[in-house]
Amino acid sequence: MKDYQFLIDEAFKALENAYVPYSNYPVGACVLCKDGNMFYGCNIENASYGATNCGERTAIFSCYANGYRKDEIEALAIVSKGKRIGTPCGICRQVLSELLNQNNPIILATKDEVMVTNIKELLPHQFSSEDLK
Repeated sequence: MKDYQFLIDEAFKALENAYVPYSNYPVGACVLCKDGNMFYGCNIENASYGATNCGERTAIFSCYANGYRKDEIEALAIVSKGKRIGTPCGICRQVLSELLNQNNPIILATKDEVMVTNIKELLPHQFSSEDLK
């Protein structure tokens, strides 16, 4: 297994910028592109919960907003300070299923635990653009 500690560390840096006055559950994320560029995200909450944005969506949207696309992404790290590894919520899984390649490594971590997976494993039987045809 490839060592993604540097990417986990970068995601923990992003976590420090989380705005979480309601859940008190900060999440950080970092997308690594094949050219070495990195895009950061953290969760940003809102009193209108539907207006909240998760860290992994913030990072992937930033990556796309800067002109990158799925074939240019190498990996995504998502970290939290929880007692156990936090996995992407359903909305994030759907977004990642379209904006990442199916086998891009997704590294989930806390300070004490690391799990490497991909969106294919996290969201089997995905709804995609193929279903709209």
